[in-house]
Amino acid sequence: MKNHIVRKTFVVIMAAAMCFASACSSSGTVTNSGGSTQKNVETARVADEESSAETKSSAATTESSSKTESTADSQSFAEAHDAFQTTLAKEDHDDYEIPDPPEGAFDLVHYPSTVGDLAAYVSSDPGDGEKHPMIIWVVGGWGNGIDDFPWCYPAWDDDQTGSAFWQAGVLTMYPSFRGGNGNPGYYETLFGEVDDLAAAYDYAASLPYVDPDRIYLGGHSTGGTRALLTAEYTDKFRAVFGFGAVDKIEYHNNSQFTFDTDNEEEYKMRSPIYWLDSVKTPTFLIEGSEGNASNLKNIESTSQNDNIHCYIMEGEDHWSVLAPLTRVLAQKILADTGAECNIAITQEELDEAMKQDPEIPLPVMQQCTMEDLGITFSYPYLWDMEDVSENGEVSYMLVSRYEEDNIWDMSMLLLDAYMPEEDVDLELAKESYTADGCDVEDITIGGYPAMKVDALMETDTGNVFQTTFVGIQKDDILITFEYFIHEDFGDDAVPLFDAIIESISFEQ
Repeated sequence: MKNHIVRKTFVVIMAAAMCFASACSSSGTVTNSGGSTQKNVETARVADEESSAETKSSAATTESSSKTESTADSQSFAEAHDAFQTTLAKEDHDDYEIPDPPEGAFDLVHYPSTVGDLAAYVSSDPGDGEKHPMIIWVVGGWGNGIDDFPWCYPAWDDDQTGSAFWQAGVLTMYPSFRGGNGNPGYYETLFGEVDDLAAAYDYAASLPYVDPDRIYLGGHSTGGTRALLTAEYTDKFRAVFGFGAVDKIEYHNNSQFTFDTDNEEEYKMRSPIYWLDSVKTPTFLIEGSEGNASNLKNIESTSQNDNIHCYIMEGEDHWSVLAPLTRVLAQKILADTGAECNIAITQEELDEAMKQDPEIPLPVMQQCTMEDLGITFSYPYLWDMEDVSENGEVSYMLVSRYEEDNIWDMSMLLLDAYMPEEDVDLELAKESYTADGCDVEDITIGGYPAMKVDALMETDTGNVFQTTFVGIQKDDILITFEYFIHEDFGDDAVPLFDAIIESISFEQ
């Protein structure tokens, strides 16, 4: 038993050490074969960094010219938008595969738009017969597709996932747009995408478990600009939240523009500053002082619309405002239950929210049933379960498909089953760990006798990992779970492993 455990542990520890070293030594991203998550995130960062640099250098010119420009057109944005025919200089699109969403949490659907049916992730029906509020969340970057990004780790200093909403119980929709994921149409760089968001509202309102009077819209960076333009286009949404929006499209990364850049009207149809008077619903715009703040200041000084509310967070950047403040907005939505929108936000409460301690939520989980062993348990949706059995043994390794520096991606789990012919049982496991000087805790899981051991293991390269071993004696089969996380993460990973163990159930 002891040699068996030591051999498998060595394999897992070495693999974990390699993953940890990779995450700590590289600032690049790792993509999975089926989606475009990290591509979209990197695009967002590049676009936003260029946007911030351009914005700061041109702020004075913008502020001096926009007031007259924004009121020059007597048409509403909806009238002007619907009458305008955009000309695309290039027909960009992609056919990135859409990963299946976590079962029971989200559904992959298609919503009708003016160019055809477009894919979206939508929160599953809670099944309680009630109608619930929903937010449509638009991530940053220029990609028009969706992937597993909503369920990736929500870093406290850069949480673009919008997961704070569904973690708090607000139903959430993540729409793709024309030209993305093999959808009909082409990227239109903030023009046709406005029509898509209006269509997304109509789809959300048709769902039997969604309250059509409590559908909200939110977005970050390019997504924030899309949200603001949509607030100018339609009053269907109960309220709109935009993080890091720009006032004029030229302050986005112009290398991504697909329209005729020689036509000034093309720019105007994509620039919120000209259409602020068209906003009819409560719209809340937020940005860090180190981000696109000059754009937001210009919007604030130009606007004469009481529906537009602007907040600049001192000392924060384009990304750091997201995690703390989306949590605030989620609670505002849940409390907004009247006949009309009653959301009110003060600068003081946002400043206070920025002081809160970082949170590490549990990931969305997926269920696994192993019929041969009669066991069911849950593990993170972003983890892949690989069969590493050999020589008749039963062994699986569970690791994240990404290698970012966080507890979700740096954790590893080894699942083993020792069959009767292997002559390994719970008592032998206890003896093995006790002989190594470990404290063994007797527990019960699903009505079966079990044990738990917490220990530290060091690799030949000096990396130290915290490990937790849980063994369960199910009749004549010993089932073990070994969890590994680098010591640098401390006890932050404990709730995740506890959630996995607490999910275990057995066929009776």
